[in-house]
Amino acid sequence: MSRTRTALLAALALVAGASGTALAVAPGDAGLAAVPCTVDYKVQNQWDTGFTAAVTITNNSTAKSSWSLKWAYAGNQKVTSGWNAKISQSGTAVTAANESYNGTLATGGSVSFGFQGSYSGTNAVPATFTLDGVTCNVDGGGPTDPGPTDPGTPGTRVDNPYAGAKVYVNPEWAANAAAEPGGSRISNQPTGVWLDRIAAINGTGGKMGLRAHLDEALKQKGSGELVVQLVIYDLPGRDCSALASNGELGPTEIDKYKTQYIDPIAAILADSKYASLRIVNTIEIDSLPNLVTNVTPRATATANCDTMKANGNYVKGVGYALNKLGDAPNVYNYVDAGHHGWLGWDDNFSATVQTIKQAATAEGATINDVQGFITNTANYSALKEQYFTINDSVGGKSVRESKWVDWNRYTDELSYAQAFRQEAVNQGFPSGVGMLIDTSRNGWGGSARPTGPGAMTNVDTYVEGGRIDRRIHVGNWCNQSGAGLGERPKAAPAAGIDAYVWIKPPGESDGASSAVPNDEGKGFDRMCDPTYTGNPRNNNNMSGALPNAPLSGHWFSAQFQELMKNAYPAL
Repeated sequence: MSRTRTALLAALALVAGASGTALAVAPGDAGLAAVPCTVDYKVQNQWDTGFTAAVTITNNSTAKSSWSLKWAYAGNQKVTSGWNAKISQSGTAVTAANESYNGTLATGGSVSFGFQGSYSGTNAVPATFTLDGVTCNVDGGGPTDPGPTDPGTPGTRVDNPYAGAKVYVNPEWAANAAAEPGGSRISNQPTGVWLDRIAAINGTGGKMGLRAHLDEALKQKGSGELVVQLVIYDLPGRDCSALASNGELGPTEIDKYKTQYIDPIAAILADSKYASLRIVNTIEIDSLPNLVTNVTPRATATANCDTMKANGNYVKGVGYALNKLGDAPNVYNYVDAGHHGWLGWDDNFSATVQTIKQAATAEGATINDVQGFITNTANYSALKEQYFTINDSVGGKSVRESKWVDWNRYTDELSYAQAFRQEAVNQGFPSGVGMLIDTSRNGWGGSARPTGPGAMTNVDTYVEGGRIDRRIHVGNWCNQSGAGLGERPKAAPAAGIDAYVWIKPPGESDGASSAVPNDEGKGFDRMCDPTYTGNPRNNNNMSGALPNAPLSGHWFSAQFQELMKNAYPAL
């Protein structure tokens, strides 16, 4: 069942006032065909003097090449900035018109935009919207009488699952964190639950299984909304370029992946007992981007990645997962999109979106089974490089020519994630898709953090002296020395970003520093060895890894202490 189809289950509703949401009917229901257009207006964040809002228009009439949406406020709300629309205001009257890139609005098509505003007193949702002069959310010219609907009601999808919701705190991770000196400062933070083996579904090694986590989430939920973050991570031939995170399934075991891994997870998530939870799935970290960058004829190609490209099981597996897991209306799928230091180059960027779209339309899935994308999962790329931009130059040389940037189009994760979202929309994904950024280990604070731009001697001294990301090379990924906790989890922190999240639990190792026999399918990757001198994927630099690390996913006290010491914002 696609996201579009499940949206039809939502009641026709227009909720104003304290709920901060105007919910509109989805197109396609024969009983509501006379509604010419619908508008979904959501207040995502609100504070004493301001708010942010997201608006989605659905056109149920003749296709349009341009559009203009109008509404009026009952209070003193003022739009101060916006994105994905040209927004103007005169008194209480607001007009939002298309940008040059999103004017096309097909019959049954949708477009989304957002804005920030100020207010005092109350911040009621507008009562009436008109699209090109036609009143939306009404049938046959008469007012609707929908009755109120809670945007968190089971069976109703919301645009951003993190908006207005708490996020599940994994008690197992919290206990590990709290047991560390100083760890209680962050042990209440939400982190991802990794389902990295079939046995993890029911629990193994004394750890909680999926149902146990969801039952605990219901206890944490109370009367509000709560997001549970799961990592779906067990593809056949998993992580074909990184031995430390190899998995239990061989390259050809796609049927086992479907029937013994995805199907049992899907059955649990579809249990009506959990219908009130908002379940966010991060889908198969790293695998699809490997089909772009680590296959022949690239210099970084591996035989394992060539095999997975040839047999198509990454594409089939992700498509199957999206299709099956996306059936439940309270489930939100975010597909992994690597990070800027991997995919930000011209020959990687657009091709990765194409590969994800191929997977999102395989095995019965559609692009509507994709809520969005996630970047920087279990990685270290800085959220925002504040002391140089991609447009800077020194001595006639662009920042792109520096050794660190190396002709990349992006210098940090925020700019990359926002551009990736736009490229996905350009390639046909719904305009309302959102981005998640994993900020669990990209703070780079502490004494090594720059306090200003580098010297203007040349482009390299300028970038090297001012860069927040202090890795030896942007391709280094395993247990990085000097890393720190990043921005704390937060909903709707920037345009197009659904949330900053801690999907990789801080303190859980990326991989062992030396070979460790195990029954988890995890190999020894030299990138986790601090003595390793590198490979083409990190331009033959030292690995920058911490010593004495355990297997991936196992608790690594030294790393946890380093992350707290170098946290930015500081603890």
